[in-house]
Amino acid sequence: MKILSVNDPEFRKYGKVITGIDFSNIIREMGNMPCPDGEVVYVPSQPELEATPEAKQVAESLYGGMPVQIGFCNGDNVLLNAVEYHRDSEINVAVTDLIMLWGSESDITDDFTYDTSKVVAFHIPAGTAVECYATTLHYAPCNYEGKKFRCVVVLPKGTNTDLDFKAEATPEDKLLFARNKWLIGHPDAKIDGAFNGLIGKNLNVDE
Repeated sequence: MKILSVNDPEFRKYGKVITGIDFSNIIREMGNMPCPDGEVVYVPSQPELEATPEAKQVAESLYGGMPVQIGFCNGDNVLLNAVEYHRDSEINVAVTDLIMLWGSESDITDDFTYDTSKVVAFHIPAGTAVECYATTLHYAPCNYEGKKFRCVVVLPKGTNTDLDFKAEATPEDKLLFARNKWLIGHPDAKIDGAFNGLIGKNLNVDE
């Protein structure tokens, strides 16, 4: 798989590198968070991360004062498995080097399928913060050079938490997997409750 850099011009379609905020306290706290072998753990909201000094800057500068949650996605993964999108940008801080597999919401078909050949892989170096635009398809990070990853995930408060309602107003509602989370799964990933609309190979960053 071809791996591009966040400094390559292709990245501008999907997101941007964030400068001006020092994430060192959050990165330091991330050393205390679990990073399992052979699986991925995602926690939407982690109090220790949200108590850091930069949390206020993130809410004010990157979300215009809206309430946010700061969590993490850590683990051991080489596969695409699914794509998701939100109605807002997502901020990712790479604590370790990692790979993001991103696509464009505009490439989803009218019947909510998506061809995985359109996915683009980007290397995000350790210590780099990026904005993933609301129209960018994404999912869990992947290992870089065979090493497990640690990634901070910032989103509007309540995103990715359990639904306590069933939306049935629009055709897109069948993708609604959690609060502010629309997901299209790959059949090979066998994600319980997911709409399996990914067509093509379940991409592997090691191939």
